[in-house]
Amino acid sequence: MTATGTLIGDSLRPGAEFAPRGARIRRVYRLDLEGTGTATQPPVWTVIEFETDDTEAAVEALAASLNPGGGWYADMRDGRDRIIVFAGTVFRYRPGDAEGRAAAMAHGRAAGVPEHQLDWPD
Repeated sequence: MTATGTLIGDSLRPGAEFAPRGARIRRVYRLDLEGTGTATQPPVWTVIEFETDDTEAAVEALAASLNPGGGWYADMRDGRDRIIVFAGTVFRYRPGDAEGRAAAMAHGRAAGVPEHQLDWPD
């Protein structure tokens, strides 16, 4: 099964590389968030949409390469599962699992993710 994900290129910590086996880039684009940026995030992001046949390799690579500062995360879909990846921490839950979603959101808040960015779809 192919999993899909979104990574903000600016969220990688300096010196990190996201290159898990089986990953393929689907699309790269720039997103202007003028007026919604934060002190630790730039106002324009490089968005990388990817797919992979090896979900666990991608999850491990994201958890190892994301910057722990600045309120960053990446999100993925693997079948029905939603996977939210922070530096060193991973949450996996099914749509409708309010407890799983709430745990991921609480971790995001503690990691400095702005409230308006905790809006990933289930």
